[in-house]
Amino acid sequence: MAKFPGNFNMNNMMKQFQKMQQEMENVQKELDEMKIEATSGGGAVKVVSNGKKQIMEINISPEVVDPEDVEMLQDLVLAAVNEALQRSEDAMKEKMSRVTGGIDISGLL
Repeated sequence: MAKFPGNFNMNNMMKQFQKMQQEMENVQKELDEMKIEATSGGGAVKVVSNGKKQIMEINISPEVVDPEDVEMLQDLVLAAVNEALQRSEDAMKEKMSRVTGGIDISGLL
């Protein structure tokens, strides 16, 4: 085994890396299984995403479907989707920060 200056130990570093990799795989699975809900229009539009920022469901109450006002429905859907994606992003950052010790690696996922 190569000698490194100070107390650096390559075997310990590799073990820590493998542990972190396993923890990240567990978090990825948790994120995939999460169900994050967001609503708009007082619950008229509901969007469900997972923790990986994927939209899983969109539910629209029939009473908000007005052929005369499609723009309002579009705005409600857009608001609920954006809220679901933001909550998903927040959940991912929170879970990953536990594994990475606060280092933001969300751009790598």
